[in-house]
Amino acid sequence: MTAPRRPPDFATLVRDFFCDRLVNQQNVSPHTVAAYRDTFRLLLAFVRRHHRTTPDALALAHLDAPTVLAFLDDLEAGRGNAVRTRNARLAAIRAFVSYASSRDPTALPLTRRVLAIPAKRFDRPILGYLTRAEMEAVLRAPDRSDWSGRRDRALFTLMYNTGARVSEAIGLRLNHVRLGPSATVQIHGKGRKERCVPLWKTTAAVLAAWITEVGPDPRSPVFPNRFGRPLSRSGVEDRLGRAVAEAATGCPSLTGKAVSPHTLRHTTAMHLLQAEVDVTLIALWLGHESPETTHQYVEADLEMKRRVLDKLDEPSVQTGRPRRAEPLLDFLDRL
Repeated sequence: MTAPRRPPDFATLVRDFFCDRLVNQQNVSPHTVAAYRDTFRLLLAFVRRHHRTTPDALALAHLDAPTVLAFLDDLEAGRGNAVRTRNARLAAIRAFVSYASSRDPTALPLTRRVLAIPAKRFDRPILGYLTRAEMEAVLRAPDRSDWSGRRDRALFTLMYNTGARVSEAIGLRLNHVRLGPSATVQIHGKGRKERCVPLWKTTAAVLAAWITEVGPDPRSPVFPNRFGRPLSRSGVEDRLGRAVAEAATGCPSLTGKAVSPHTLRHTTAMHLLQAEVDVTLIALWLGHESPETTHQYVEADLEMKRRVLDKLDEPSVQTGRPRRAEPLLDFLDRL
């Protein structure tokens, strides 16, 4: 009679999760692997402190629901992490626990309780975006007599046209840009997803002029720094900050306004929405996995809400003597 197979130990599960599930089976991006790795570093350090055991001596049983919840609370209270970060760490733990249960069915009671931990709800901040006049002022701000200024103008114009994330924009190579009568750019987005976005004639003209200064190598970054390497995220933030400060001299509404590279992405979405482009098409334009993500722009657009309200006829409401509320119903109404 064959002896029952022993379930894999915790260290083996972790290694197989990263090497087999994430890399071989799911082919996730290096960014995802790095994010999950950081989650496990923090989690193992937390479990080590609370269970007083080394990572190599840990067992899957150490990752029970109370421990995971305590870890998530420690991220917020001890490390000052935002709720979004907490939820991202939980997603990584859920993915591992789900994989572990497929390898060790005896752990199902434990893993089910961990998988039942809900993501924490949070208030979404109102999205910041620029008006059309503000956006045009920012695009005019870079000094076109300067190499860096011409690059910045091309960069900001493309980001506004495409709604590209800053990581997508700085990752562009010359062979990702197709100029001509129907100019497009091939954007490599999150999760290895690609999307092809059409370019306005103005954007195509600005890019065509700029690309002549970059060089002939099709693998060269479209937006390099002085050393020929791709601009960094902080570099884009710095250059955009300078452009906004310059633009504010002629557009006072920009004074004191927080403008980040992601603000340009929000601006693209809001302007498409205000032009009455369908939300589903905006989701495709921005590379959202689901149109539900794009609905946050509908929520943020107060002007659109006012236009909808103006189309509605106000109801004829008669005032009358209010009824005395019953205690229980009154209590429920106050909740």
